[in-house]
Amino acid sequence: MKWLTELSQVIDYIENNLTGDISYDKAAQIACCSTYYFQRMFSYIAGIPLSEYIRRRRMTAAAFELQTSDIKVMDVGLKYGYESPTSFNPAFQSVHGVSPTAARMEGTLLNTYPRISFSINVTGGECMRYRVETKGSIRTVGIRTTLQESTEENFKIVPAFWETTLKSNLFSEICRLNNQSPHGILGITAYKNPQDIYYYIAAATAEPVPQGMVELNIPAATWVIFESDGHFQESIQTIFKRFLTEWLPFSGFEYAELPDIEIYPINDPPLKGGHSEVWIAVKKAI
Repeated sequence: MKWLTELSQVIDYIENNLTGDISYDKAAQIACCSTYYFQRMFSYIAGIPLSEYIRRRRMTAAAFELQTSDIKVMDVGLKYGYESPTSFNPAFQSVHGVSPTAARMEGTLLNTYPRISFSINVTGGECMRYRVETKGSIRTVGIRTTLQESTEENFKIVPAFWETTLKSNLFSEICRLNNQSPHGILGITAYKNPQDIYYYIAAATAEPVPQGMVELNIPAATWVIFESDGHFQESIQTIFKRFLTEWLPFSGFEYAELPDIEIYPINDPPLKGGHSEVWIAVKKAI
């Protein structure tokens, strides 16, 4: 499949540049998507952030060189992109649990991380409840926080943002705004460019924008809508992973790269689990 071929080509690019510069923008270009969405997809599909994968592969190669050659530790660090021992040593130790010097000693236990290869696995047995619907534009109002291109950092930012919001009066104010479809409290991830990435806690509404809040208009789109029951955070992350690895490759659709919408029930006090939906914009595959 084209989707798998592109991901495999990205891995080839990384492997061919372990001793040089690896551009996230170039990797995303090979994968035919934005840098932000590529990092996000890689984390869900591979189960590891892109930056961590690259670090593990470099440190695996560095360990082999230390064991099979007389090259200086400093030169090995330079070869794999670390300009000083103070940066190379911690990176090496975080992967192998020992220093680069200790890695040369016979009997030292090291870790190896093989290159990733992508394939379609036959899983089955667990259904994904979904429907595909075309919707008009959606006007939302709420609050937002800045996200980063780093997916692993966003996994920390978003839960902290929810925790702060739920402890404030803002959550109740946002709940009262909801008078349009989709009904519920929305968690929205919206990407425009590397300097314009936000996560919103908002409501679909026709009401004016209250002071201290912002408006986000989502264009008309075709949505694949997944339903889930369970703890919200784990359920949402599982849906995104299964969307990318199980649903999308066989669906005849492509990811449209519009804002992703999470929909949670309005409840006082707020719930940590229950029925939720994830709306992901798609388009017909070319």
